Amino acid sequence: MKSRESFLPKAVAAVCDRRDLKVGRDFRRSQTAATKIQVVELPIRTRDGIFLARYSEKGLTEINFPANPNGRADLRVSLDAPQRIPTKIRAWHRATAAALKKTLAGDEPKVFPPLDLVGTEFQQSVWHALRKISLGKTKSYGEIAAVIGRPQAVRAVGGACGANPIPVLVPCHRVLAANKKLGGFSGGLDWKRSLLKREGIKL
Repeated sequence: MKSRESFLPKAVAAVCDRRDLKVGRDFRRSQTAATKIQVVELPIRTRDGIFLARYSEKGLTEINFPANPNGRADLRVSLDAPQRIPTKIRAWHRATAAALKKTLAGDEPKVFPPLDLVGTEFQQSVWHALRKISLGKTKSYGEIAAVIGRPQAVRAVGGACGANPIPVLVPCHRVLAANKKLGGFSGGLDWKRSLLKREGIKL
């Protein structure tokens, strides 16, 4: 069985600490004693710009919104070098790209890649609840808190939604504040309005 250090070619993978996975930050070698994990980053080109997907050896671990709709991504890896990307990650990436494009078009994806969602037990419970919100439907932060059995944790639910590392596919944009107000969104409120509108949701 291969170790994590040998999971990917050095030209493809970047070794990073989970805490180093921040939007727009280059991967770097952490100097801490924390567990390191191999991550592959790949672009997804859409009509809305270039999204960035990141994969661990377990599945999709993060999606980042485009820095700007028409900008060029400064990416070290692309699908133009298939021999450098493990077969399973290429398959996961195809599923991710298809699911993302379907959701952006206001459709419900049928196939998802395996998700490697890393968070606290509370965050995991919130993200699990988010995945049960159907296309074209919304719930409030309070309703999600009730669903997970923590009715007083409304603010914490909002925090977990904001920490969701795989927006769009784990649809935190379908969670609203009280009285159908937008609330927050990690990708920005313009993105949240747009995603809801594409799903036929009127506020």
